[in-house]
Amino acid sequence: MSLKCKPTVTRRAFVASSLAGVMSTTLPFPGAAEAATQKFSLRAAQGRTRIVPEPHSDTAAWCYNGKVPGPEIRIRQGERLQVEVTNDLAEETTVHWHGIRLPNAMDGVPHLTQVPIAPGDKFVYEFDAVDAGTFWYHPHQRSFEQVGRGLYGPLIVEEANPPRVDREVTWVLDDWRLTDDASISDDFGNAHDVSHAGRLGNTVTINGLVPETFEVASGERIRLRLINAANARIFALDFGDHTPRIIALDGQPVTPHDPPGGLVVLGPAMRADVILDCIGEPGAQAQLVDRAYRGNDFRVLDFTYADTALREATPDWPITLPVNPIPEPDLSSAQRHEVTFTGGMMGMMVEREMGLEPRGGMMGGGMMGMMHDGRGIWFVNGKAAEGHVLDPFLTLKRDASHILEMTNATAFDHPIHLHGHSFRVISRNGAPTPHREWQDTVLMAPRERVEIAFVADNLGDWMFHCHILEHQAAGMMGVIRVA
Repeated sequence: MSLKCKPTVTRRAFVASSLAGVMSTTLPFPGAAEAATQKFSLRAAQGRTRIVPEPHSDTAAWCYNGKVPGPEIRIRQGERLQVEVTNDLAEETTVHWHGIRLPNAMDGVPHLTQVPIAPGDKFVYEFDAVDAGTFWYHPHQRSFEQVGRGLYGPLIVEEANPPRVDREVTWVLDDWRLTDDASISDDFGNAHDVSHAGRLGNTVTINGLVPETFEVASGERIRLRLINAANARIFALDFGDHTPRIIALDGQPVTPHDPPGGLVVLGPAMRADVILDCIGEPGAQAQLVDRAYRGNDFRVLDFTYADTALREATPDWPITLPVNPIPEPDLSSAQRHEVTFTGGMMGMMVEREMGLEPRGGMMGGGMMGMMHDGRGIWFVNGKAAEGHVLDPFLTLKRDASHILEMTNATAFDHPIHLHGHSFRVISRNGAPTPHREWQDTVLMAPRERVEIAFVADNLGDWMFHCHILEHQAAGMMGVIRVA
């Protein structure tokens, strides 16, 4: 099965254009202060990169500015970002600024918010950085292949007064499906990946390279910005005796806390900022282990300690981040909306187990089940998306509070991402969350029910989808209109 997103003739001259001011490319985000514009340029093109060490050869990949990941874009909160993107690929592309609250016209969704950037053409994205945090950028045109071939990069928005640390490090995590000669397997969109857990690779990288060691010093404090850029792989990082404290999720500050179960869990597209205090002795070694998949734990890298300590004890500097200007939802008056995700292998069985009317999916023996609307493998409220231009399945009143009651009635995990907004995760399976964390992508386990709440303050038609990119391409996507 090959997932080729067929060309979409826009059925309207962009829905968003009828919503006042949305299509302006220079419109400041409401409430943003005027500030200096920081200008960058990105060029998407084929290139080569070293993923695995010698004697393997380097790898043909798709790159921004000749690199994987693309260059780190770093600005200060309140500044305006302007990025000129040149497309030197042989196919259309876009750039989506994941997690950033921005005007709809800058969101980078092909045909829904912009005409895709044709080969040889350019497009200028411009918006205000209203939130500080760890974000990233990637295409939304055939993203299951374009991201899988290497098109992504970090976007860091610095706080005016960041917490004091000895060092700040960004790790972009990814996995690759490589053949014996270190080339990228071209089996994108195959039937097994699409109907199961997505495209899982056989080679894990940090910042585009297979890591071996990470050098630290006794007593050192590090702010580690983690970004999961993989198509489908979930990471569950075990830092061993290094107990990281999570200070932000998906770029948004959270009450500092130890990771639940000792593991920093990141579904595709999710981010976490952690404070890592290096407590080992000079000359010591320790392992970072990934434990996301039962029976498939693996060593990611070794922490290696310098022979000389930086200080005798770790510092006690404050680590709480300043909050971002996100409106607080009023839960007492919020309008509630039900969203159910279905489909995939064994989907019909799960729906029956949960007492739901089967809407479509696949049975365990590989037989195609009945599809609710005759197409698709994954569904949002019984409908499977084809392309990015869809009638909204929800229309939300602007500036009002809303709660989405979401049910994962499938046999697989799904990181669910809402464009243009951040939301509070307020409950899981009926139990209030301990930190009521702000996120833009929430990882839902099979059969799990999750409630999220937010103020729909950003006008436009916004993508809402699973960020396992094969699931999105095979139907698990909808459009939420804020009007």
